Amino acid sequence: MTADFAQAFQIQARGTWSGEAVDRVCLPYDDRFRRRLLVTCDSGRQVLIHLPDARVLRDGDALVTQAGLIAVAAAPERLAEVSCSNADQMVRIAWHLGNRHLPTQIRGTRLRIREDHVIIEMVKRLGAGVTLLEAPFDPEGGAYGHGAVHGHEHSPGGQRHG
Repeated sequence: MTADFAQAFQIQARGTWSGEAVDRVCLPYDDRFRRRLLVTCDSGRQVLIHLPDARVLRDGDALVTQAGLIAVAAAPERLAEVSCSNADQMVRIAWHLGNRHLPTQIRGTRLRIREDHVIIEMVKRLGAGVTLLEAPFDPEGGAYGHGAVHGHEHSPGGQRHG
């Protein structure tokens, strides 16, 4: 039995590859943090992402396949854009979002998070403005180089566990 899909074992980071991609795959954020996933490209071609460990695929990265490079695009998602009146307010709100380990995209003086009515009410109570929109979501990668942190503890030395 032969596989009827291409396989990607490697990622070329955005800005490090050039030339024409042979295809494109558009994925929401949750599908861009995986180790193994079968995806369908714009052309209908299927690609099995098979990486040694979970990595975040960023908007503009490319999957390396036998057929050539497959460009990765962040799919539009329902987001809330948080606007702050000053730097102090932005730092305070960013701290609250980070304390909840929420993926957050920084866009100049605005913060983008996935639409969540509880978090939206919190940032409004902190005095920020909120605009709902649909746009690609490409949050910060985090201090440890990860795009998402799931279930971990912090030790006094700053090491991550679990």
